[in-house]
Amino acid sequence: MAKVASISQISVTTTQEAEDAVAQILERVMGQPPAIYTNEDTRLSIVTGYSKKSPKLLTQCHDDVIKEVEYLRSCGLVVGEGAVILRKVPREDWAESWKKYFKAIEIETALLVKPSWCRQKAKPKQSVVILDPGLSFGTGQHPTTHFCLTQIVALRKNGDSFLDMGTGTGILAIAATKLGYKPVKGFDYDPVAVRIAKENALRNRVGDRLSFTRQDITKPRSPTLRRVDLICANLMADLLISQAKTILNRLKPGGKIVLAGILVTQFATVRKVFEELGCRLIVTHAENEWQSGLFQMHAS
Repeated sequence: MAKVASISQISVTTTQEAEDAVAQILERVMGQPPAIYTNEDTRLSIVTGYSKKSPKLLTQCHDDVIKEVEYLRSCGLVVGEGAVILRKVPREDWAESWKKYFKAIEIETALLVKPSWCRQKAKPKQSVVILDPGLSFGTGQHPTTHFCLTQIVALRKNGDSFLDMGTGTGILAIAATKLGYKPVKGFDYDPVAVRIAKENALRNRVGDRLSFTRQDITKPRSPTLRRVDLICANLMADLLISQAKTILNRLKPGGKIVLAGILVTQFATVRKVFEELGCRLIVTHAENEWQSGLFQMHAS
């Protein structure tokens, strides 16, 4: 009998208040968006991320999750027990669990993001992005990614250029391409994310209309790099703050930038840094523990 392939999971027991923050940690550390189960009797949530990484890397992931959950606690977020458990599960159990949690997402009548097994039909003139969970970072389910998609739709104009910083699965760049942005580029520090983003682009038949590269935003780049009309920077607040000048060097005068992936408690600091560099806040949205904002760079 053939050996049943298995993968590993890291689960965190936490409060409903902290479930989104913990989910963001697992999405970043494990390399895919997590599932969330809430027990209505106990009012506790179990956030579970899955991975096919080696035992050594998973042990490091386990340690990283523990440290980041404790960091949330030190920031004043009530994380409850915060127990972090690592174990293996059969692959078929993992695959089927996603069908319970991953639903189609509609952004107005312009965009539909759905998994391959979803039978929902697109509306007339509605662009469709096919993306299955469990591949890399970002599927549109998290509030920060959803805000980015909403702004990409709201600001769409054929011919505007777009840059996705920390592209993950490539969902934002793929959506932008389908909505008429060009050229469209994305980069990520993780080479696995870049590979998966390229695969997703091919699957969505836009592989020849955008480009993904591996890049470390903290490393200096040529100052002659092309500036773009719209940037989505769905990054950690610490990175947004420390690399604000580098990020804005890629934005055209008068261009717009979406800053996401920020805890509500950190948003004011991020806002101050970008406003001091010539940006103004146009719109912001907070959901649970997360806050995102659309900013515009001064025109001269």
